Amino acid sequence: MSLSPLLSRLGAHAPDAIAVVAADEGAGGTRTSYGALARAADAATIALAAQGVRPGDTVAFLVDPGPLYVEMLLAIWRAGAIAVPLSPLHAAPELAHVVDNAAPAALIASAVLAPRLAGMRSPRTGRESVGAEALLAPAPAVAGLPPLPPASADALMLYTSGTTGRPKGVRLSHAALAATVTSLEQAWRWRRDDRLLHVLPLHHTHGLIVALLGALWAGAETRFQPFDAAGVWSALADASVFMAVPTVYTKLMQAFEAAPAEVRAGWAAGARGLRLATSGSAALPATLLEAFRQATGQTILERYGMTEIGMALSNSYDGARVPGAVGRELPGVTVDIVDEGGRPVPAGEPGELRVRTPQMFTAYHGDAGATAASFDAEGRFRTGDTGTRDADGVVRLLGRTSIDIIKSGGYKLSALEIEAALLEHPAVAEVAVLGVPDDTWGERVTAWVVARGAAAPTLAELQAFARERLAPYKLPRALVIVAALPRNAMGKVQKQRLRSP
Repeated sequence: MSLSPLLSRLGAHAPDAIAVVAADEGAGGTRTSYGALARAADAATIALAAQGVRPGDTVAFLVDPGPLYVEMLLAIWRAGAIAVPLSPLHAAPELAHVVDNAAPAALIASAVLAPRLAGMRSPRTGRESVGAEALLAPAPAVAGLPPLPPASADALMLYTSGTTGRPKGVRLSHAALAATVTSLEQAWRWRRDDRLLHVLPLHHTHGLIVALLGALWAGAETRFQPFDAAGVWSALADASVFMAVPTVYTKLMQAFEAAPAEVRAGWAAGARGLRLATSGSAALPATLLEAFRQATGQTILERYGMTEIGMALSNSYDGARVPGAVGRELPGVTVDIVDEGGRPVPAGEPGELRVRTPQMFTAYHGDAGATAASFDAEGRFRTGDTGTRDADGVVRLLGRTSIDIIKSGGYKLSALEIEAALLEHPAVAEVAVLGVPDDTWGERVTAWVVARGAAAPTLAELQAFARERLAPYKLPRALVIVAALPRNAMGKVQKQRLRSP
């Protein structure tokens, strides 16, 4: 039986090599080696077993990026359980939905974030969260460690917003995660001496799998740093790899252009030492790519993937990179561009991207119907993304086949989820939400509202109301008050008409 390739690979790294650096008040940050990560994870694994966690269970954890996050992730995997990362950015109702849906055998929270889970209990065990730090107490012995889980076992469950409006749990196996990082190691030349500057959230594929697991798989060093444009510019001088979403690059260039000439010169010189800078999770404007290249000499590498399929397409590491394109298939991946009947379209013609890959997800948690519906008759995953392929095989994305998916600030958002939250406001009678093209956010979350009564709500009022129900990045950033929403004969809102002047 094939065992977890992730845990096997991590166990083979040099124990003294630095794995994680957490930016803090100390000089250079807190540095944690691969050996220290393994020892802490072993102790936490035994503690989880004492909590009743068994192979195949789900375990949800709420921890900020840093060594403690990685230790909890590895401990959950070492226990044979499925890790369910919770986001510090999410509001209480969003956290509660994940906890209720995942039904974890244990809830874990760091001391700082534990108040966010106050009153929440596992629907399976009825227990409240346990402290992450307490799980790291030295174990009496490591003899009680369970065997490594098989490669086929599910390792991770990430929640992503689907067209139903409610986040669905996407289950990913150890083998699927290993297939993703193996493919990227080959395509992007990950090295043991790489230093990744990490500014992305860790409850998404981009930050957790592509960035963090990519570095851990290679035995490289990851430096976690909260995003601050000036701080990131300074930290790039000590990095070889940087991964971000277009919104991050936009904010970096805004800070760059506003800085004094001598500061810009220092920032640019530091960034020129990068080996690789990538962008994903949303379309990168060609003008932004060119501005970053002019400033730093770095041509950002664009790629394409999804939680369900891992990474599918990438521009070339060694060859030319095409602005506005997401490149060709990564090793082991097949991408077909097809019409509504599933038939291949000619080069240059738009169609839906459908994918076969060893990185494929196992299932949507507890939703066999949605899982089956996401594949076509030929076993290809329906991405819901529209694109074209040129004569050289390079793919460009044109947008979503579903207007109810918004890509804003690197996040994939459900318009239906946002609409449901706004409809709870007493001054909102009807609402339609969709994304409007925006230079900073990729798509700006915009709400068209029919007011209930004479007093229409303001954007600030809606944001304050929704902030109690949604993560900050899901809040509407623009508001249009209308007398009525356009509908067809069947009563369905015609959102495309809202984009018309």
